[in-house]
Amino acid sequence: MSNLNDLTALCLPNGSRLAADETECRLSLSLEGQPLLTLRLVRGPELHVHLLERFNRSEGQAFWAACYWLFARDPDCLRLVWQLQDVPTEAVLSGLLVPTPVSGQYHCERTLFWQLPQPWLGHSLTGSYPQQMVITGGKRHPLRPVKPRGEVYRRFDARLGAWVSLRTLEIEQDLARFNRWQNSPRVASFWQEEGSLEQHREYLSKLEADPHTLTLIGCFDDQPFAYFEAYWAKEDRIAPFYDAGDYDRGIHMLVGEENHRGPHKVASWLSALVHYLFLDDPRTQRVVAEPRADNAKMIGYMQNQCFHCEKEFDFPHKRAALMVLGRERFFDRCRLA
Repeated sequence: MSNLNDLTALCLPNGSRLAADETECRLSLSLEGQPLLTLRLVRGPELHVHLLERFNRSEGQAFWAACYWLFARDPDCLRLVWQLQDVPTEAVLSGLLVPTPVSGQYHCERTLFWQLPQPWLGHSLTGSYPQQMVITGGKRHPLRPVKPRGEVYRRFDARLGAWVSLRTLEIEQDLARFNRWQNSPRVASFWQEEGSLEQHREYLSKLEADPHTLTLIGCFDDQPFAYFEAYWAKEDRIAPFYDAGDYDRGIHMLVGEENHRGPHKVASWLSALVHYLFLDDPRTQRVVAEPRADNAKMIGYMQNQCFHCEKEFDFPHKRAALMVLGRERFFDRCRLA
């Protein structure tokens, strides 16, 4: 393993605690103080995992926890090679483990692991929502599901040592905060949405009634620090400027709290935001953004998270950079931990 995190425990979104006793060749995991499984580890170009003992837990839960621990421990690890005597039916059916031609051998691919929606995703109907094409404002697009309310995503960032979560914006709860953020000179220079509380109430109310945009509050350790807008690109003003897919999502981003700025924080919240949007609907193939073309700092942060600049183009109010991140590239390159 090349880039090990110094972990002794990981927290899961449901509040339970995964703890480990790990040596070079052995790993024992417990969940909430109860033993989960014991593994023998054989390190090499790939990490080989041998099950020694599994305690009174479902195999799917135990194997998922082990994969999570090992991927979080080493963000550079792309594949785990499991050696098992019995067929892990539950894990195979979920996509956690993939059978290989070698008898008793299974792969856990990092690219597949992070596409499993639970436990990161809050309750969502988006991924199973049926497709029906409709026309809104002259634009043909899929009918969108009812927007969620409450927390939609939560993950413990092992490198940051903090919870990163997303919840939907509630106007009465968040209006004063949103107003303060938008009136910050730093934010106003890019968003250009300074105004009064009533102006911002009207702004947020319009978005709340708009089925193509979801307003979100980003939190570190449950403390709000950022505002995001996630929109369906097909119905958005960006659609005429590129070949927008039916389930492409776009993002607008605002970090309001000064103490949560910096590249290490951006890496955490931007990967979480994109992860949520790809999990929310498996039909989403791209996440796009259109920062101002002269916002070199944000463009650089996005490129560090595997976005690429497709082109520059002119909105009526700004010259923008079209930043694009494909689903395959995200899960192939993501360094979630």
